[in-house]
Amino acid sequence: METINSADQMNALSRELRRAGKRIGLVPTMGALHEGHLSLVRTARARTDVVVVSIFVNPTQFGPQEDFSSYPRNLVQDAKMLAAEKADFIFHPTVDEMYPAGAATWVIVEALSEKLDGRSRPGHFRGVTTVVSKLFHVVQPDFAFFGQKDAAQLAIIRKMVRDLKFDIEIVGCPIVREKDGLAMSSRNTYLDSEQRRQALTLYRSLMRVQFMADNGETRSSELVAAGKQVLGEEPAVRLDYLEIVDPDMLDPLPTLTGPTLAAVAAYVGTTRLIDNIVVSPRR
Repeated sequence: METINSADQMNALSRELRRAGKRIGLVPTMGALHEGHLSLVRTARARTDVVVVSIFVNPTQFGPQEDFSSYPRNLVQDAKMLAAEKADFIFHPTVDEMYPAGAATWVIVEALSEKLDGRSRPGHFRGVTTVVSKLFHVVQPDFAFFGQKDAAQLAIIRKMVRDLKFDIEIVGCPIVREKDGLAMSSRNTYLDSEQRRQALTLYRSLMRVQFMADNGETRSSELVAAGKQVLGEEPAVRLDYLEIVDPDMLDPLPTLTGPTLAAVAAYVGTTRLIDNIVVSPRR
């Protein structure tokens, strides 16, 4: 496995691999890797000839009061994990490499980027879509692999790829959870033992939504109310949103008519966590 820091070098290598008929898979990450990331690498390994994992903590998707400076970084450990999974390349550019002096171009998926996390974190998805489009341009993958945990991000990237005619297949991969149900996240490392226990409330709220849908409830208002009731049982958890939305357009839906996204975001201490499930009406 080789680590590449230069965008020009990565791009030249990708062009050479494509000329040789190799299928390239890209797994974009911000590092601090865990089993959720590694599951994406394994899927990429199974579906492509060459696996590139980008590790770049992207400053433009963090707000002024968010955790860019303290976001966990451990390239040495990440590299060991990726070598064990037989990744081929790590693309690890600097901020200056990705955002040269004077850079003033943004990629924005309008409207969609202002829903769910985009509403709570203004400008966040502008940073995501800009850096992902740069990664696509540099790495030139045939496939790109993203986790379902960031469901809004996945929907927005799929929309960007369709609109801009990127010749890339976006592969959404299932959420990986701890044994007790907590969705794996690099930010889980911020939680102390008590906050770790409190964080399970997000998953329990979604399981209540799932239980009610499985038992015939289709009204979103009732599903949301039930989920919020569970969250209210843990006063230390501060709800950002709990919504029932269309998985592609992220618009609230009044009733379940097909596969529907139930998404939650909440603060545990100062740590913001997200989770979601896909629910369907009982047949």
